[in-house]
Amino acid sequence: MENTKSKDPLHGVTLVKILELLITQYGFDTLGELIKIKCFTDNPSLKSSLTFLRKTDWARKQVEELYVKSIDKLKV
Repeated sequence: MENTKSKDPLHGVTLVKILELLITQYGFDTLGELIKIKCFTDNPSLKSSLTFLRKTDWARKQVEELYVKSIDKLKV
């Protein structure tokens, strides 16, 4: 069998890693402007953001979309 690499940019990347990279690149202030969700604007933390994003599919999808759009800029 051939070892083929997945073309999905989210393959093998955890939500924790995605969020850490986005926070490092943009910070919570800019994330709150780019994605209008309260976990980035009202007393933000990695833990509270992860809790919210794990429970809320539409918000997680927005974060994943920003990650995919920003993947070239991020220090992956």
